[in-house]
Amino acid sequence: MRCCTERRRPSPGCRAKEPNRRGVVCWRPRFGLGVSKVSDECGQATVEAAFALPVLGLLLLLLLQPGLILYDRMVMEAAASEACRMLATKTDAAGPMDEAARAAVLHRLGSIPPVACFHVHDGDECSWAVELAGDEGSGYVSARIENQVRPLPLLGAAASLLGLVNEEGNLVVRVERSALAQPEWIDGADAGRIPALWIGGWFQ
Repeated sequence: MRCCTERRRPSPGCRAKEPNRRGVVCWRPRFGLGVSKVSDECGQATVEAAFALPVLGLLLLLLLQPGLILYDRMVMEAAASEACRMLATKTDAAGPMDEAARAAVLHRLGSIPPVACFHVHDGDECSWAVELAGDEGSGYVSARIENQVRPLPLLGAAASLLGLVNEEGNLVVRVERSALAQPEWIDGADAGRIPALWIGGWFQ
């Protein structure tokens, strides 16, 4: 039991100690229960916490912002890869695959919350920018997705000073993916890039 007090008379179970330099008497418990600190040290933990908590909060902000951007990039990369696979299967008979691939990309991007720290989305204005190129007959297919993220408080000022934000004060997250529309061996095959001829070649 700690019984450090400014009373001049000890409470039961305590024996007096010499006054400290401020003239405050601190009592020590008997029975080997430990020694209480002098009054100069009674508020040390509070002072340390007052200095440590702001630093801890700043560290949490520094760790939280990269985590949010990393989550966005993971979802955007998966959506871009899926769009490339869909574009590589596009044929004239299948109809316009660009719109279907774009819809699939936006559906996948729906897993990112429409919150400014994840994705800036104000009413009908959405910061998603999706660009798709290529089809089954081209050499490569590509998908480019761009997103805007509003920095967390305090970090936004630092990012602005470092020139990491755009004119709207947002961070720009950009992902680009490209892939071969067809495997390399197809160009050397007799059927070339015509799927209808592949089927005839399999039955020969």
